Amino acid sequence: MTAGTPQKLLAEALGTALLLAVVIGSGIMAERLSGGNVALALLANTLATVGGLYILIEVFGPISGAHFNPAVSLVMAARGDLPKRLLAPFIVMQLLGAMLGAWLAHAMFDMSILQVSTKLRTGHGQWIAEGVATFGLLLVILRAPAGRASAMVAAYIGAAYWFTASTSFANPAAVFGRMFSDSFAGIAPASAPGFVVAQLVGAGLAVAVHHLLSARSANAQGIGSASHPSSTAHHV
Repeated sequence: MTAGTPQKLLAEALGTALLLAVVIGSGIMAERLSGGNVALALLANTLATVGGLYILIEVFGPISGAHFNPAVSLVMAARGDLPKRLLAPFIVMQLLGAMLGAWLAHAMFDMSILQVSTKLRTGHGQWIAEGVATFGLLLVILRAPAGRASAMVAAYIGAAYWFTASTSFANPAAVFGRMFSDSFAGIAPASAPGFVVAQLVGAGLAVAVHHLLSARSANAQGIGSASHPSSTAHHV
């Protein structure tokens, strides 16, 4: 049975909230248990995020597509995979869910619920990293074979935590939610615009490269032959 609009919006809000609770909560736990070892804290944060992300995509993918990410929703709306009338509601629910997820993480760790991050993340290296992280994420989503998107997305995000200077936010909703957490995973509001712009640029480049690869694939296989199988069932 196809989910209705209320179910889709609830899935996006709840899924994004749980994703941010995983990211921020595991960051808080990792920082408390790592004894000041930042590499160990990042590793713990990465492993929790990879596992949580995979599960959330599997659970909510059949309902809403499991976008949890305004950049993904924008691309899906442009492709016609998400009705344009649902684009704004999806983004609103994602942003709301991200903020609630940050608050939930704080509540679980007996921290002040209302916070604003003071962690500055800025500079050309950080912005390039966010562009690369989002480019890779969208390209994985657009090119993943059917039924494999959830595992591939989770694996890519896990890798990008370590090979990007920004630790791979790759998600404007994640940026928004992390602004409300003065913790290991936070980002200062002043740093947020640069991250979001870089993410949107990365997403646009991923769409362009996907079209280029699809055109070359079609030419190589011949007119009318099957092109690379891609899945839009799950997105993050």
